[in-house]
Amino acid sequence: MTDTAGKPVGPGPGRGAAASATGDGLIRRRRRRCLRNCALGAAVVLVVAAGAGWAVYTKLSGNITADEAAAAELARYERERPTALVRDAQNILLIGSDTRAGDGNGKYGKDLGTERSDTTILLHLAADRGSATAVSLPRDLMVDVPSCLQEDGRRSDPVFAMFNHAFQVGGSACTIRTVEKLTGIRVDHHMVVDFSGFKEMVDAVDGVEVCLKEPVDDKAAKLRLPAGRVTLDGEQALGYVRARKSLGNGSDTDRMGRQQRFLGALVNKVQSNDVLLNPVKLYPLLDAATSALTTDPELATLRGLYQLARGLRDIPTEQVRFLTVPRESYLYNANRDQLVEPEAEKLFARLRADRPVAVRPENSQNVPGRDTGSGGQDAPSPAPTFPGYTAADPTCE
Repeated sequence: MTDTAGKPVGPGPGRGAAASATGDGLIRRRRRRCLRNCALGAAVVLVVAAGAGWAVYTKLSGNITADEAAAAELARYERERPTALVRDAQNILLIGSDTRAGDGNGKYGKDLGTERSDTTILLHLAADRGSATAVSLPRDLMVDVPSCLQEDGRRSDPVFAMFNHAFQVGGSACTIRTVEKLTGIRVDHHMVVDFSGFKEMVDAVDGVEVCLKEPVDDKAAKLRLPAGRVTLDGEQALGYVRARKSLGNGSDTDRMGRQQRFLGALVNKVQSNDVLLNPVKLYPLLDAATSALTTDPELATLRGLYQLARGLRDIPTEQVRFLTVPRESYLYNANRDQLVEPEAEKLFARLRADRPVAVRPENSQNVPGRDTGSGGQDAPSPAPTFPGYTAADPTCE
């Protein structure tokens, strides 16, 4: 390029610097704009993620029903309740309700206008969270039921009756007071779950495997299964843990043993990394579990349940024990149960003091509190031993 005099015109220092400065400025401006946009995008992602996390937390916490009525009733009788002897040890009463109210529960039988405890388990968590002991309490066990606040606002009379009568007349508060009177153990928390809730939790972990020695065809329980290893879905699992006539000897004691083995298998499934480390499986489990629960107000948040679950997750499965309170046929009615003493009190005393409880296979002939040493001579054992299972015991042998 030339000027009017025909002299060549180059970029020259002034024009080149200006052009260069303009190019660098554009690059810098674009870079700053990009950084701002990236930062804004990251902020949006973080806000959305936080919002989603808060929404999930709020939803799961909102699923849980707080049992305010039970809390008020228990506060009324605080002076007569047992004192907790060991700090940090916890006792949680798990109640399976046979209510026909609510979504999906009506198909499991006629609504008789009353709600009873179909299954009750006292779960003791050791103070060091090194072990957990789940004790089943038979619904047909004859016990002293105190005067309780009924749904109509009146108070029932104290009565000697079957254990599940307590839930029928006074709900969870009456059941807790009955358990505390029976065992001398302070109940720190409680959870009530209905049929549909149980079923949904099993489905949320893609079923639980059990082992059947014989095929099952139970029309009452709506259950038809082959012999051998079977993975039960929620509907099948509910029929399996409730069935009486077609499985075992038809007794409630046999049914409780089956429930304990099933819960052990469920614990194993939930503790597996396939569930706990998989958000796709963990969220449905949490959603089902929280939707199914009515708990004391302290547990009725996701944070409360998390703090409880955090203490459970590291307990070895061989230290998660299941047993039934020592019982026998009631003296005046073979269809009812009564405690076997002093074995029952030995169990309750160890739980109160947070001392180890040992379990042995159901078919073992050892007497609770005794052990057979060398030479066949009976010798005192370091701890009473009760018929039961651990979560590590195989479901198929």
